Amino acid sequence: MSFCFKSRFYNREIWKAALVWRHKNMLCIETVGLTHRYSSSENTLNGIGLQVPEGGIYGFLGPNGAGKTTTLKLILGLLKKQQGDIRVFGKPIDKDRLATLRNIGSLIESPSIYGHLTATENLRVLQKVYQCPSGRIQEVLDLVDLARTGSKKAAQFSLGMKQRLSIAIALLHDPSLLILDEPTNGLDPNGILEIRELLQKLTQNRGITILISSHLLPEIEKLVTHIGIINRGCLLFQGTLADLIKMQDRASVIDFRTSDNDRAYQIISDSGVRPTRGEEGSVSVPIIDEAAVARLNRTLIQNNIDVYRISAFRKDLEMIFFDVIGEKTI
Repeated sequence: MSFCFKSRFYNREIWKAALVWRHKNMLCIETVGLTHRYSSSENTLNGIGLQVPEGGIYGFLGPNGAGKTTTLKLILGLLKKQQGDIRVFGKPIDKDRLATLRNIGSLIESPSIYGHLTATENLRVLQKVYQCPSGRIQEVLDLVDLARTGSKKAAQFSLGMKQRLSIAIALLHDPSLLILDEPTNGLDPNGILEIRELLQKLTQNRGITILISSHLLPEIEKLVTHIGIINRGCLLFQGTLADLIKMQDRASVIDFRTSDNDRAYQIISDSGVRPTRGEEGSVSVPIIDEAAVARLNRTLIQNNIDVYRISAFRKDLEMIFFDVIGEKTI
């Protein structure tokens, strides 16, 4: 398996932890060395190795143009695979593609609905295609909270309602895997909350595995159990949400501003703590407990160094995300 490692917060232990998922959980989706190019000059994807555990919600994160949609299209067979392996439900996708796709619901790019039809009529069209029981229509309408739209045409729906109808269509044939490409794109905060609650309900109550792409971490931070971060066709991080939070802890520091920062740096280093240079020449140390902070402060004062300020700097998960993809926050 090959990856591009560009993040200065990359940690080998996290990747080892990510690689043992397959031994602890059945993987619903697994790609190995997935590489794709639209032109001979540049790879759109470079050795992507996704591992999506069964029964979880996997957030596939990256800026626009990072390769998220291309990866999802390859998994669904909407693009012809060029290099690498794709396994869904433990089986190669190209061995029995139609049988595999019958167990997958998807929403890629924009919602595919008929504006001149009601929600029920839209579902009835697909019900005939999927050849599923007609009673399933009411079930999914109830599930996405569109049962009371009556004769209202889909063209009159809000964007959030259209997204929920598209998810209803994806759920109509009762799949066990749902693949969603930017399903909250363009929604207002209330619409984002509605989609989040719906997806959580699908996983918790029905055991559906969900792979959801997004370009914003805060949007799905409260939703996912696992995260993969991609940029410029390279998978830069993969692990649980807890793994990402550990990266947040490592990126957090206690900052000492003193009357003699050079001497303070040496004294702190001699005490067994590894300091770094902070902003404006201050001295920073990794996050330590309060007692350790007090000991360092006392040591500095005993060495005739005045401590002007002690402050904690914690990066939030969004800042960690931008660090991983190598871009600065605005």
